[in-house]
Amino acid sequence: MIVALAFSLISTGVVAQTKASDVHGNQSTELLAIVHASKLVDLTHSFSASTPVWSGFGQAIITPAKDPKTGQPYTIEKDGFRANYFSMVGQYGTHIDPPAHFDAHGATIDAIPLDQMILPLVVFDITGLLHKDPNHALNVNDILSWEKSHGRVPSGSFAALRTDLSKDWDTNPTRFKRSPFPAWSLAAVRFLIEQRGVTAIGHESLDTDTTPHMDSETWLLQHGHYQIEAMAHLNEVPATGAVLIAMWPKVKNGEGFPVRVMAVVPADVSQGH
Repeated sequence: MIVALAFSLISTGVVAQTKASDVHGNQSTELLAIVHASKLVDLTHSFSASTPVWSGFGQAIITPAKDPKTGQPYTIEKDGFRANYFSMVGQYGTHIDPPAHFDAHGATIDAIPLDQMILPLVVFDITGLLHKDPNHALNVNDILSWEKSHGRVPSGSFAALRTDLSKDWDTNPTRFKRSPFPAWSLAAVRFLIEQRGVTAIGHESLDTDTTPHMDSETWLLQHGHYQIEAMAHLNEVPATGAVLIAMWPKVKNGEGFPVRVMAVVPADVSQGH
């Protein structure tokens, strides 16, 4: 399994100074071979000035960078390069909410350890439940039912909620403005963190909760865990066996930022999906 090999390299092979450099070379070759043979799934939406966002934040403003002396935009034809200015809230597009988003003493995005950015991925698919209950909140019974088919949720994993809401990102963005919507129950979030040792969660919606009280998000962030919102393409990832890799700029004391997040699905898992 790729995640086991990666963690083994982090904890033993890469850091330790040993005379067996050829062993390290073999390990890195093996890791690269697994990655190259794997299916890579982009779990990130592109964002623009018209991207769905909570109305309390407002749309991003993306403009050409200008020469401060002339006020004119830089262009490839005139200057040999071009660039953008971005004015937007950190919680924009596919983004991370660190604990500091809801906790005055919580970790900011620059303080989240690297080993919490590469995690085993489990996906809870509740799309089959949404025909009868379009605003279904994943509950503990749903998790226990999932475990009967896929085994116990592994400790240290990233738990993602598939609702297929992301399919409306470009075609029906107004769907992201409605509330409630399919999301997590507080009981499910607490169960995953307290009983299963999950490290972080993610979902396709712009919020964690099906209610306006933000109980699930508040509890999660105030207990030291991060989440990723507005995820994409969870329909292309199996329930278990993939590895999530999430990266974001290391903004000092940052309270949220757009992320690039992907799933690595090993060939044997992909073929069985």
